[in-house]
Amino acid sequence: MNSRPPLAARALLAAAALTATLALTACDPEGTGDAAATGAAPTATAPASPAAKTSAPAAGGKHGLVDAKTAGGLPRATGTQQLSDVPVDPGEMRDSMRLIEANFQRPGKAAARPVLFAGVDNVPEEPSKRREHLWRGLIDYALGEGSTGTPGTSTPYPAGPLGGNLECFALGADALCGWVDTSTAAVALFPATSPADAAKLFAAMRADLEH
Repeated sequence: MNSRPPLAARALLAAAALTATLALTACDPEGTGDAAATGAAPTATAPASPAAKTSAPAAGGKHGLVDAKTAGGLPRATGTQQLSDVPVDPGEMRDSMRLIEANFQRPGKAAARPVLFAGVDNVPEEPSKRREHLWRGLIDYALGEGSTGTPGTSTPYPAGPLGGNLECFALGADALCGWVDTSTAAVALFPATSPADAAKLFAAMRADLEH
């Protein structure tokens, strides 16, 4: 992981790619573009979500992210497993928004790839578009870190008491999940995990990562 380009260099590359394409629908709040390939890893298209039924948000309607040290019983990774840069491009960030990207280590699996979480709050556009953007970046990252195959169809799972919509899909033997509600969008990579098992863990993590 330490061999990945530094954040500043990657940010310049991402900016150049965006300037050249202005294409990702998820990056375009008006939804006018098409997805385009960027980066060294092969770009896969995020699976289209079915007409997901979004459950109502909890009282208050607006949530924020928490920089938790433990999520769903998983401790934030330390040492060589912790993140040294921002591996998933979050899209346009504004002053009121918070970005959290972190690895979480599964107990007893110190040598395994950690669970990578990436999320933003106070999303100014339709949050589901931001989730699509995060998913595309996470797919590229996963393919560069050992995941194989192409994304399967996303399936909705129980989102938990915070409401919104939670979906997961397979990428080879791995699973990618994402939640979205009225103000936050977040995704996570679960190596060597089925989508159903990943959904349960992601919902538990969400209880610690969002308020």
